[in-house]
Amino acid sequence: MKHQIAERNKLVLMLVVFLFLYFFPVELINFRNPLYEALALVKWYAREHVLLCLIPAFFIAGAISVFISQASVLKYFGPKANRVIAYCVASVSGTILAVCSCTVLPLFAGIYTHGAGLGPATTFLYSGPAINILAIIMTARILGWQLGLGRALSAVIISIVVGILMNAAFSKEERIRHNNASLKIETSDEKHPLWQTSLHFFFMISFLIFANWSEPKAGITGLWASIFRIKWFLSAVSLFGLFFVLKRWFSGEEIKTWVQATWGFAKQITPLLLIGVFAAGLLLGRPGHEGVIPSRFVAGLVGGNSIGANFFASIVRAFMYFATLTEVPILQGLIGSGMGKGPALALLLAGPALSLPSMLVLKSIMGTRKTVVYVIIVIVISTFCGIVFGNIVK
Repeated sequence: MKHQIAERNKLVLMLVVFLFLYFFPVELINFRNPLYEALALVKWYAREHVLLCLIPAFFIAGAISVFISQASVLKYFGPKANRVIAYCVASVSGTILAVCSCTVLPLFAGIYTHGAGLGPATTFLYSGPAINILAIIMTARILGWQLGLGRALSAVIISIVVGILMNAAFSKEERIRHNNASLKIETSDEKHPLWQTSLHFFFMISFLIFANWSEPKAGITGLWASIFRIKWFLSAVSLFGLFFVLKRWFSGEEIKTWVQATWGFAKQITPLLLIGVFAAGLLLGRPGHEGVIPSRFVAGLVGGNSIGANFFASIVRAFMYFATLTEVPILQGLIGSGMGKGPALALLLAGPALSLPSMLVLKSIMGTRKTVVYVIIVIVISTFCGIVFGNIVK
């Protein structure tokens, strides 16, 4: 009983904080400074990402932990899985999910804590937000086909390299983790036939995709624009399908367990994300607005194609937070101010996979050492790719 009351109080507190951030009249503040930018960024995040992006991701992560057995995860992503298949599937996941660096965190937590190997899991972690089809198309159309192609090819390659390096760096710890986990693996069959579980995940993922389908930029027509016009109809169909599957094949006790698992991910991740978004806004501001660190200072250090310019672009973007796609118009302005194409690619590669909020959450999921190594690997590889690209494309 005490535990239930404590959990209820946590939920109430989180709802109160969320509603405060969602409706906070930040525009009435009569001064403009880093504190304002931090509050404005958190409000924007609460409105644009929590309801339709983060919450569905929590439910997907909860479903992974409840309805997919640990044995199945280990079969496809564990240490004994076919590495070629594991890394290839993980590396192209972003083309299907098209999520941002924060939305992918609950999904990563779900497969990693359920037994997936560190290598395939971090490949998925990087590729989820990095290989976004619309972002790549926009990059090619607005910034040029060379940057678009460079971003697409580099993201796939980097995701696999990141996974391989992470697995190599912590191979001993991974063996111990999986040896301990193997003692707890359930030998029973899946709770539901594969087709029922697949339908369950299909409708959840389709809702996540369609509800967050972004409006195409001016001049972009075709399938993407057509889907945007009926996005809410498709989202409603996905929800109806999900409710039908749950009503038809899932018991009340299973749904209760699923909700409890979802709540577990939500209370672990949400507070850290909001704190991280606030800190990012305080330090670096919102796109087009100033934080503690002036944007002109950043723009002045990313000209040319030096190691320093590429490294600075990678590390600054790694700590910033703004939604996928917004980096394209920002880069357009920076390139117009003299930013080199190498640092531009470095920023595009480091940005989707990292942010200060995601670092805080990753620390709670896989520990400080692994998080630090992951961040360093992404920054270093992004810097290297930027240098190579800048020397190829003058």
